[in-house]
Amino acid sequence: MDISSRQIEAFRMVMLTGSITGASEALFVTQPAVSRLIQSLEDTTGLKLFERRGNQIVPTAEATALLAEVERSFIGLSRIGAFAQALRDQTAGSLRIAAMPALASSILTRFAARFSVRRPDVHISISGIPSHLVIDAVASGQADFGYADGPLDRIGLEVESFPVAAVVILPKDHRLAGHDRITPADLGSERFVGIGRGTLFRSRIDTALAGIPRTISLETPLSHIACLLVAEGVGVSLVDPYSAQEFLDKGIIAKPFIPFIDAGFVGLRSPQHSSSALAATFMQEFREHVECWTLT
Repeated sequence: MDISSRQIEAFRMVMLTGSITGASEALFVTQPAVSRLIQSLEDTTGLKLFERRGNQIVPTAEATALLAEVERSFIGLSRIGAFAQALRDQTAGSLRIAAMPALASSILTRFAARFSVRRPDVHISISGIPSHLVIDAVASGQADFGYADGPLDRIGLEVESFPVAAVVILPKDHRLAGHDRITPADLGSERFVGIGRGTLFRSRIDTALAGIPRTISLETPLSHIACLLVAEGVGVSLVDPYSAQEFLDKGIIAKPFIPFIDAGFVGLRSPQHSSSALAATFMQEFREHVECWTLT
């Protein structure tokens, strides 16, 4: 049957208003136009939908049954329209985020939680994986965007830098606990928890501490493990401030380090895979959050 949406709209409105006049006013068309649509619907379906009794029309049992099916369809369309509106308002949709573990287990996930509270119908997936896998996930479209250790030599990705100053973490009863800031000379002869061997961050640390006698007692690729080791009194370390923040109530203290050592990261998007307005909003708001964030 070649039933038109206009026929269905006219039928539904006649049923809801109870008259041709009411339907014409609701649809902003003439009464004859509504009558023609109803007649054409009856012709198309082979059903008698209304009985004419003087100036009134009375729906038949077939019309009542048909209305139930029409209403189900309209509810579906309404839901689609509501979802489209939610997408436009950025209150629905999904985000797939890949991030290096230091961020996925600290500032990024905390921000995502607050972002989710404001948008409870948005589904957010966060994968904490090594930086080289973050790059692969973004490049292949498995993640909408990601955050990784920088710099990158991957061609074809849009890269946004987030420079961040590394901090020294110490056991809370350490001899340097009273210092406002720590310099390389202050760390002479200290036991160290080494972090990220073979990474650019590790080379920056080694350059800053060149000529300073120190013992690297334990090593780990992850800043959270370094924080835990320092909390257990193994030694001191240099880490990103976001990881340090997570352990400030667990037996460590964090101090600014001079000179500046970049413990930052990069945001990644692939121009080969279109990103939603929601993803752009998340990345922008996260950047603003990072810029305003302070170690407390």
